[in-house]
Amino acid sequence: MIQTAFSRVAPAVTIGEQLLLAGGFFGILNRLPLQFFESILLSIFPPFACMTSRSFLLAFPFLALCSAPILAQNTPRELNTLPQPTPPTTAPARTTPPSTVNTPPVLPDSVRAEQQRRREVAPPVETTRFAVGLKDGRVFQAYDVETKQPIFGKPFLLLDGQQRFDLNTISYYSDETGHYVRTVLPGRSTREATLRRDRVGRISLYSITNTQYAGNSPYGYSPYGFGRYGYGGFGGFGGPMYRTTKTEYFSKDNGPIEDLNLRNLSIATADFAASRGLLEQARKYQTYSTLSYIAAGGIIAAGMFSTFNNSSGGRASISPLVYAGMPLFIVPLIMQGKQQRNIRQAISLYNRGNN
Repeated sequence: MIQTAFSRVAPAVTIGEQLLLAGGFFGILNRLPLQFFESILLSIFPPFACMTSRSFLLAFPFLALCSAPILAQNTPRELNTLPQPTPPTTAPARTTPPSTVNTPPVLPDSVRAEQQRRREVAPPVETTRFAVGLKDGRVFQAYDVETKQPIFGKPFLLLDGQQRFDLNTISYYSDETGHYVRTVLPGRSTREATLRRDRVGRISLYSITNTQYAGNSPYGYSPYGFGRYGYGGFGGFGGPMYRTTKTEYFSKDNGPIEDLNLRNLSIATADFAASRGLLEQARKYQTYSTLSYIAAGGIIAAGMFSTFNNSSGGRASISPLVYAGMPLFIVPLIMQGKQQRNIRQAISLYNRGNN
């Protein structure tokens, strides 16, 4: 009963704490005289005046226990608060080893020295790609070279979108499509032309490409192809026909430009036996090609004459000679292919054997 009342009054004070307070209180009271307690008690509670000293001593423990909750209310605030949980001890932070993912590998001194040497001998960053040479000897470097051909006016070169030079003042130039030279073509012509350099060596090859108008055909047929704009770049069907021709030249040791033919090449390669032998075979192929043309033309002409004679007699039939002469036109095509191959091989051997 007493314990229940005590718990309702002071729920924050445990039984152990109450006993400690009571024991301490009794220790203090044990040292005081009995009359002191009687006088205090009678002044506070007059009804106890009729009690004897023995009955007072018997009632005193009951009074002390009843006063313990009251005294507990006057204790410091810390005794009435709930006990605070002890903070958990934090584990020491784990020390992670330094990451080596982004750490570059350590190179030996020999490798670093080799890399440094390569950087020193490397060419500088290219800021100019092409060269343009003028006839007066000046040379200009440019990163972009464009050839402009306006409808009205003369063609010119545009360097890096700023400098402009007339083609008549140009000796040579380079652009993204190759190297070009401005020179007078061999023969009696005094007009300059732009030639593209196709091969470099002691014998350098040049070429010029022209597109010529071949006229209109009532049926739009051309032996060079089909289609309005040509099949494979030539001919037309149902419209005007154009023919593209490529003329080749060569130059020995950067000398004057000459026509690329067997006679001129034989003179230029007279000092190299291997090239001269290939050119002699090419000359034979040319002879076979010419004879094939003559034979095919003669046989077809005879067949046509025979056909006309038969038709005049009232019976129209094509002579077999016409059909026999047509296959002979294929022989020159084969001979010309072999001739061109020998010419290319002769030039390649001359350039390799005379370096």
